[in-house]
Amino acid sequence: MISPNQVETMIQAALPDAAVQVQDLTGGGDHYQVVIVSSAFEGKSLIQQHQLVYRSVQQAMSTEAIHALSLKTYTPQAWQESGQVAS
Repeated sequence: MISPNQVETMIQAALPDAAVQVQDLTGGGDHYQVVIVSSAFEGKSLIQQHQLVYRSVQQAMSTEAIHALSLKTYTPQAWQESGQVAS
């Protein structure tokens, strides 16, 4: 089992400027929904953005410590335009 804080730490290690929100969807610590806002996503396709995030958690996913990961990625500008508020 991996905690939401551990998922956040892994992502921030790869994307140091990232604002990361992690939600455990099952309470079991292996299905997560993650919202990431990072300038590293500027100029990248959605697939490329997700690849950056998946690389940061690759080891946890390969051992199935993380079984499922739902991603929502935003550049800072796209996040601002979305009207959502960071929690």
